[in-house]
Amino acid sequence: MATPHEPKQDRSRATRQRLLEATIDCLAETGWAAATVAVVAERAGVSRGAAQHHFPTREDLITAALEYMFETRMDQAKADALAVSEVAEGVARTEAVVAGLVESYTSPLFKAALQVWTHAAADPVLRERIVPMEARFGRISHRMAIEALGVDDTDPVTHHLVQATLDLARGLGLADVLTDDSLRRKEIVQQWAATLHMALTAPR
Repeated sequence: MATPHEPKQDRSRATRQRLLEATIDCLAETGWAAATVAVVAERAGVSRGAAQHHFPTREDLITAALEYMFETRMDQAKADALAVSEVAEGVARTEAVVAGLVESYTSPLFKAALQVWTHAAADPVLRERIVPMEARFGRISHRMAIEALGVDDTDPVTHHLVQATLDLARGLGLADVLTDDSLRRKEIVQQWAATLHMALTAPR
C-alpha cells in the first residue's frame, strides 16, 4: 500500500538524479570551472535552493556525481561483459574485451571524471575523497576483465598483461579528449588484441 510520503520521496530522488546527470554533462562538455552548483541547478531545471538542499557544497555535489559515475560505469561494464560472453572464444573474444575497455574510457563519463582528476591533483581535500573511489573502480575493472577473458589472474604475467590493457585503454581515452582518434584507435585495438591473445595463450 502506498504511503503519503512516497510521491515526495520519488520527486526527491528524481531531482537528485537530474542534478547528478547535469553535473556529469557540465563536466564533460564545459569543464570543471563551469560545473558550479548554480549552473548545474539551472541545467537540471531545479532551483539553486533545491540543489543545495541535496548537496550543501560543491564538493558534495562533485563527490556524489563521481559516485554516480562509478555506478553507471560499473553497470555499463557489466552490460559489456554480458555482450562479450556471447562472442565465440578465441582472438575474437579477446578483441571484444579490449574494445569494450577502450570504449569505456572514451565515453562522456570518462571525460567528466578526467575533469575532476585534473582539479584534484591540486586540491588535497578533493583528492582524498576520490582516490579511494577510483582505486576501487580500478580493482573491479581489472577483475571484470579477467572474468571476461577467462584467464587466471594468479599468474603474474597474466595479471600484468591485463593491467597493461587497462592502462592502454586509459591512454587511448586521453588521446581522444582533444581530437577524434577513432580510426587510429580501432587499428591499435585490433593489433593489441592479437598480441594480447597470443601472450595469454602462450605456454608458461
